[in-house]
Amino acid sequence: MGEGRALRVLRGVPRGRPEFDTALSRAILLGVDSGESPETLRLYVPDDVVAFSAVDRERPGFPAALRIAAEAGFGAVLRLAGGRAALFQREGLAFAWSRPSDDPRAEITGRFGAVAGWIRDGLATLGVDARVGEVPGEYCPGAYSVNAGGQRKLMGVGQRVVKGAAHVGGVIAVGGRARGTALLERLYEALGYELDPETIGAVEDEAPGTTPEAVAEALLASLRAERTLDNAAGWLPAEEARAAALCARHRLDGSRPRSTSAAGGPR
Repeated sequence: MGEGRALRVLRGVPRGRPEFDTALSRAILLGVDSGESPETLRLYVPDDVVAFSAVDRERPGFPAALRIAAEAGFGAVLRLAGGRAALFQREGLAFAWSRPSDDPRAEITGRFGAVAGWIRDGLATLGVDARVGEVPGEYCPGAYSVNAGGQRKLMGVGQRVVKGAAHVGGVIAVGGRARGTALLERLYEALGYELDPETIGAVEDEAPGTTPEAVAEALLASLRAERTLDNAAGWLPAEEARAAALCARHRLDGSRPRSTSAAGGPR
């Protein structure tokens, strides 16, 4: 996980601007690739957003899925990495880690394993029987999902690589399981994907009283043992400018929720 090197940590999120949020992670990845940005971990409580993939966009039911998300008050974006629609909720914790690499494609499996292990171990300190692996019937299935007891998915992860850097990002479901399950069932039905709702979990169901902030602190505590953490006040002006230019790549028509807070900078 980059032992000994400094790691910039960003906790802020641009509220009410889902496409900018995704574009910011892409901008940081490109900045790390060019050497303009340091290795960076974004760790934050997201807005309510459905992150659709390019594969989803080709499904016949995609327009209906967009309407379902909007009716539920969720924004929608084209995700930076990953294969199927994923749910980001205000009761969860999102992460986006961009790091330099001399051979990013050769290290894909190792990065997946390292990040999944980091999250598994962090959740274990909170009393969760966290395990790495796909649960049959889970949403956005993946071999490096983190689950509870081999039965309920808690975390999904995706990865994107460029010439000299890699982004590993995803979301941990901390709370809001009933609300999320109801929406995911409708979305996956519209998109024509199989889904077993019993595989959808949340950390607070495994460790009652756990909050997104408690999960974040558990994850950061494990990093402090290996890395020097630089808790940055916000993203760089160059990153913001690049993200603004990239927003159109992640914006989906009809993706605005019915109401959002005012646009803003880092919290």
